[in-house]
Formats: sequence, C-alpha cells, structure tokens
Amino acid sequence: MASRLKRRHRKKRLIKSWPCCWAVAVAEIDLSGINIARLNPDQRRRALELLRLKRRYASENKLATYCAYAKQAEFHAAGKTFRERLLIAGNQLGKTWSAGFESAMHLTGRYPNNWPGRVFAKPVVGWAAGVTSEATRDTVQRVMCGRINAIGTGSIPKDAIKSKSLKRGVADAIDTVVVRFGGGGDVQAGESLIGFKSYDQGREKFQGETLDFFWPDEEPPEDIYMEGLTRTNATNGMLLMTFTPLQGMSSVVKRFLIDKSPGTHVTTMTIHDAEHYTPEQRQAIIASYPAHERDARTKGVPSLGSGRIYAIDEEAIKVPQFEIPAHWVQLGGIDFGWDHPSGAVRLAWDRDEDVIYVTAAHRQREQTPLMFAGAIRPWGDWLPWAWPHDGLQHDKGSGEALKEQYAAQGLLMLKDKATHPPADGEEEGTGGNGVEAGVIEILDRMMTGRFKVFSHLNDWFEEFRMYHRKDGKIIKLDDDLLSATRYAYMMRRFAVVKGGPKRAMYDFSNSAASGARVI
Repeated sequence: MASRLKRRHRKKRLIKSWPCCWAVAVAEIDLSGINIARLNPDQRRRALELLRLKRRYASENKLATYCAYAKQAEFHAAGKTFRERLLIAGNQLGKTWSAGFESAMHLTGRYPNNWPGRVFAKPVVGWAAGVTSEATRDTVQRVMCGRINAIGTGSIPKDAIKSKSLKRGVADAIDTVVVRFGGGGDVQAGESLIGFKSYDQGREKFQGETLDFFWPDEEPPEDIYMEGLTRTNATNGMLLMTFTPLQGMSSVVKRFLIDKSPGTHVTTMTIHDAEHYTPEQRQAIIASYPAHERDARTKGVPSLGSGRIYAIDEEAIKVPQFEIPAHWVQLGGIDFGWDHPSGAVRLAWDRDEDVIYVTAAHRQREQTPLMFAGAIRPWGDWLPWAWPHDGLQHDKGSGEALKEQYAAQGLLMLKDKATHPPADGEEEGTGGNGVEAGVIEILDRMMTGRFKVFSHLNDWFEEFRMYHRKDGKIIKLDDDLLSATRYAYMMRRFAVVKGGPKRAMYDFSNSAASGARVI
C-alpha cells in the first residue's frame, strides 16, 4: 500500500514537472475518435488525464494557436516596413487581441512559420499602455498575461513567464514581467521585459527607458504618444497602436489619417471584418449603438458627434464603379492648394433621374499647376473645370492668375469662379458662393438618394468622415476634395457630354498672356 502511494505521488510530481516538449507531445495526441465511456477504468483514467493535460496546455500556450483575421494579418505585415502602425477599429473587434499576441511573439521570439511581420532576433524591451492603471490591467494585461488568478493563460505562454512584479496602489495590476526569450533551435536564450503603463501617470513616467516597441491601446495624448515614439529611436524600434476613435479628430488621429506622416501605416477594421460574429450578431450590435457613435464603434470612423456635417452612413452613397453612359453630362471641380493639398474631382450627372455621381478624385500636396494639371488632364481634354475665388489671385512671379496657369496646362477652366445658379432673370455670377448653401444641398441629395460616390475613392471618403463643425462653424481644414466637389456641384449647369458640341453659352477666348483656352 505504501509502495503504491509513493508511485502515485511520484507520478503526480512527474506530470507537474513535464517540460514544454512533453506537453507539446501530449497536446498533439488525438482523442477525438475515442469513446471514453467504453474504456475500462484504468484506460478511462488515463484518457481523462490526457484530455485534462491537453486543455491545460492549450490554455497556457494560446500563442501556438493564434490565427489572425485578414485585417489583423494586414496590420502585422505592415510592421515589416512601417515604424508607426495604427489598427483603428470598433469595439470588441479584436484589435487589442491582435496587438497582444504580436507583442508576445516579440517578447518570446516564438514566431509562426508564416509570420509576415517584423522579427526580433534578440530579447526585447517593450511597454504596453492604457488610459488608466485599472484599464491597463483589465485590457492589455489580461490579454497578455491572463486574469490575475490564471497567470499564463494570455498571449504570453505560461512557461515563458519567468517572474512578475505588481504595481503599488492598484489591486492586481502588474508593473513588469520578465519573459523567457528563445532557447530553441538557433534562437539564443535570453530575457525580455514588458512593462505596463497608463496615460494618467503623465508624460514624465514615459521618459528615460530605451524600448524596442511601444504599444498604446486606446488613443493616447499627443505628448505621451511622441514620448513613447522617442523611446524607440535608438533601437529603430516600432510603435503599434490600437484604438477606437471616440475622441474625434485629435492630433494623434490626424497624424495618421490626414497628415499621413512618413513611416506611418493605418489598418481600418470594421465589424464586418471580425470573423467571430455571425451576420445576425453584427446587425444586433450595430443597432445597439446610438447613431452618432455607430460608425466609431463598429467601423473605426472618428466620432465627431453632432458636429459631423454629413451625418449619413457612407454605405448609403457608395456605388461600384461603372462606365458612364454617353448621354450623361460631366464636369470637373478643382480646389487650389500648396501647403494643404490641391484637390480635384469629376462629376457625372444623370439628368433623367437627377442623380449626381463623383466618379474620380485626386489629391496631392505641394504641386505646381504643371504637375497637378498633368495628373488630372487624362480625365478628358473636353472636361470643363469649376474653380474657387482664389483662382483669381495672381502669382507674384509670373503675374498670372491661378486659373490661367491651369488653363495654360490644357484644362478647360470656366470663365467665372464657382457660384450658385443665379435667380431667374438675374445675371450669371450673382448666385453667390455660400458654403452652407452648397453643403445643405449636397446633404439633401445624399439623404434622398440623388448623390452617389464611386466606392473605390478612398481619399474622398476619408474627408467625408472627418468633415465637421465646431461651435456651429464648418471647420475648413482637410476638405480639399469635398470643396472641389462643392465647386463642381455649384457649376453643374455648365456640365457637358463627353465629345459632344459645346453649348453656345460658353464664351471661348484665348488668354493674351498665356494662350490658354478659357470657357
């Protein structure tokens, strides 16, 4: 009897001390074809023990079975090329999960064979941060380490967690984890470090350290973002950020979505990219959010609240690209720029149904008339162009007005600046050029199904999502394509059929200064 008890305790100790390779072997045993109820008691006990060990190994080595959704894989792959990455997504779509598992790969050196992203060949030092210490504990810490009563059930495998230290003053919050790096094959063993931070600690707590990666989860203040990025300078490290944009058009959002600073990359993940939801669940989740938060929480579109100008679902105005019928009239609109981008769009108007389509868009910063006109001239040398009042400004060097410089490059510029149609009996040009009137008319068309945009025009939709008011006033920033659209819409009465005869109301003349054709 004593001998049997000794053997039993020795077996329990052996099971507890099984190394990772033994656990892997157990995990790979297939029990699916075994009917446990038909086994004899000894076989049943062994099978149940193996099943328990398989489940334990699976829960303590989730990294081995991580499988990214398509958008998550796109985010990972961008790390090979871009130093700053943003995964912008709605709530509960898997953004924190994906960054947590990528961070675990860098900390452990355990990359899957088909890993598309950046690889570190040595131990790393990283920080993961959230809004508050409690939020960090409940999000990034939980994803990476598991809950406090089940440490090792997160993205960092249990056998890779060497030690941890807790924060002071915040229950169950971890400060730092020492992670075993490598130790298998050609990867030399070492120790990585991951520290957990929070934005409410202030910028000063993000100084000093040299990092290989910084992961802010949820949108950080700009000073903390820049401080964290600075920590990676010496190592040529990286910053991977994940958030749902509920703070509107902040400076951090603008850095990625509008400024598109060099070295940055954005992956946008919507609820339709989250493969763990059924179509029915997606519809229920979308319907559960208030209208002004719906796009932010399900599509990752920055929330502008009641200040958003075109408060309409973009899917309602999107249409696939198609060939424009020959009898539809068309017109271009241009917004001049230099420090901010120049923007140009092409409109097509189905006058039978009274529906206007945005069919092309181009936006580029610091472009001369020669360069910008060269990019949009292929849209058609027959296409008339609407332009704003600053087209009358004269260049100090050449003395030519902007509209004449573009005309000199082969664009058919309308004779007069963009204005609304004149009242009956009034002269052309007396309709005014009020921004509000044009915006309201276009919004009315959107809401009644009479304004559509080709779905592939991503730059146009980018501006559409951000267009907003502050204190009741339209913010005239980052609206180059929308302004060009409004100019063309205002002058739609001058649209022409491709290749057709010009209307008699057009006044063709030659510019004495440049030989340009002006309509």
